[in-house]
Formats: sequence, C-alpha cells, structure tokens
Amino acid sequence: MARSSAELAGQSASERKGAIADQARAVGFDGVGFAAARGDEADRVNLAAFLAQERHGDMTWMATTAHRRADPKALWPEARTIIALGISYAPEADPLETLCRPDRGTISVYARGRDYHRVLKSRLKALGRWIADRYGAEVKVFVDTAPIMEKPAAMRAGLGWIGKHTNLVSRRFGSWLFLGEVLTDLDLPPDPPATDHCGSCDRCLRACPTGALPEPYRIDPRRCISYLTIEHKGPVPTNLRAAMGNRIYGCDDCLAVCPWNRFAPPARRSDLAPRAELSAPSLATLAALDEDGFRTLTVASPIRRTGRARFVRSVLTAIGNSGDPALARHAIARLDDPSPLVREAATSALAALDRRQRTHMTG
Repeated sequence: MARSSAELAGQSASERKGAIADQARAVGFDGVGFAAARGDEADRVNLAAFLAQERHGDMTWMATTAHRRADPKALWPEARTIIALGISYAPEADPLETLCRPDRGTISVYARGRDYHRVLKSRLKALGRWIADRYGAEVKVFVDTAPIMEKPAAMRAGLGWIGKHTNLVSRRFGSWLFLGEVLTDLDLPPDPPATDHCGSCDRCLRACPTGALPEPYRIDPRRCISYLTIEHKGPVPTNLRAAMGNRIYGCDDCLAVCPWNRFAPPARRSDLAPRAELSAPSLATLAALDEDGFRTLTVASPIRRTGRARFVRSVLTAIGNSGDPALARHAIARLDDPSPLVREAATSALAALDRRQRTHMTG
C-alpha cells in the first residue's frame, strides 16, 4: 500500500536511506552505498600528482576537468549525498581463455555485451526519478563519462576498496563492478568506508603484461593495454607491441587474477550478456572491417567510441603477434588502407610476422 505524504514527511533520514537502498536493488543494482558529497584532500593530491607526471597521456579530458573532478560540489554545490551504485558483470568463464588462441582477438569482458553506459544510465534515471517523486528531492545521475572520481566515492560509500591494481575490489563481487552515482540534495547518513583487504597479495601487479603497475596502488596508463587499445590515438609503442599478445580492446589480466573473484557469482543479465561475435572474434574477419562493417559490428557497443582505425590498428598488432603466416595476407590487404594509422600497423604486423618466421627457421 502506498504511503501518504504525511507518512513520508515523517520518515527519518535513516528510513529514507533504507527505502532508497531497497529501491536501488529493485531497479537492478547489485551494490548500493552512501557517502557525503564532499571532496577528499588525499584524492585531490593524488590526482594532481598523476597529472603532473603526465600519466594521463592522450586523456586530456582528465586535465581539463581536474578542478571539478576532485570535489563533487564543484559539479553541483547543492549536493549533500552521493549514492554509489554498482552492477556486477562477473563472467561465467575464464576471461583469459582466449589469450592462448592467437588467431582470435581477446576483448575485455566489459565490452563483449551492450554498452554499460546505457545499461547503468537507464537504471540511474529510474532510481533518480523515484527519489525525486517520493521525496521532492533534486538529483543528478552520473556514469563514468562525467568528471567525478567514482572509485574513491564508491570506497567512501563502502562498496569496496581500491585494490593494488587501482580498480575497485568488492568482497561480494570481486573486481567486476560497473559503477554509477546519484547525487542528491537529501542529507542521508553515510555508510562506513570500505577497508583494504588486499593484504600481501600482489597477483595483479605480477599479471600485468606491460608493467603498467610498477608498484601497489599506482598505475602508468601509458603502458596499460586498456589505454593503448582504447584511448591512445597513435601507433602502439614498438616496445610494448609484443606484450599485447592478442588483446585488441581492453585488458582483464590484473582483474581476472584477483583472489576475491572467487566469491563473485556470474552475472546473469540479458542486457549485459556477451555477444558471440565479440567473445572470441576471428582476427582475419576483424582486419577486413571497413567503416560500415565496423559500425554494424559495434552497434550499442562501447567499442564504437574507439573508432574503426584504432580498433583495426589493435587487430593488426595482434596479427603481428600471432606468429601465424596464414594471417599475413590480411595485413597485406590493409597496406593501402585510407587510414595512415592502419597502414602503419599493417606494415609493422608484416615485419613482426617475418621476424618470427625467420627466428623459427633459424631456431
């Protein structure tokens, strides 16, 4: 039975918080936590150091939004509470299984299904409307495209801690959580912040193929395969190409080896289910993609934002690493590609295949 406006007006802040948490789960969120909408000096200092060392590489938006990123009130001065929300995307199978299939591409688990921005945004809006209608509150919703430090916010709200791989780790969902936020002018009691449970484990650091995690809790994105295949606009640095293997969009290595993943039940959401054509795609097929083919393949996929040239660049890098001479013809076909980025990658792939062939013959 619906509660009257008088009953709702008489709710305590704790009762409102409990009702919002229940509704968040009802609309499809797996994790929900509450934190005060304020900046943290340690986060601001860490962000400033990250930018000063130019670790953001081509991600210039991080520098241009730094003044807003460090403090939620810079985004919205009236905000009182951050409602941090998470949806699990834990895979059913080993996400690293395709690494031993050199004729196939390995795509990060999060990008094998529907664009998570769309999935989260629809649920965030549904929760935001419910809060606004029920309590007459103002709300704003954010996914990771907005300048908000979502992992520190989620940690302060108790969803998990920032692990040594610099991603959020949850005791319930491991390293597999999509994050979103609802900011509201409601003043709600905060949850206790999460505490670090990494202990002495350093599996994520040792798993990184390119040495992008030189020490615990510090990442150099310029060496990270996720950055190189998604954000980086130019050719892949020659000293990192071999280490990329067949990873063509993102990288799950540091996430997949986290011991806390053993507690994460597989996500079973139809709107996040992996698509067959993105789960272990043929490098030969992907190398042949023209602009129309790329757009067809990436309908409603986060891969589309990278663009065809960067995606095929990564595919050709994987072909060069495959050691399979049969794939050479697919690189040859891209030597006269309209994109100079693709042409360079095709030339480099053929050179890598040739080196491997000569090494095999002389070895």
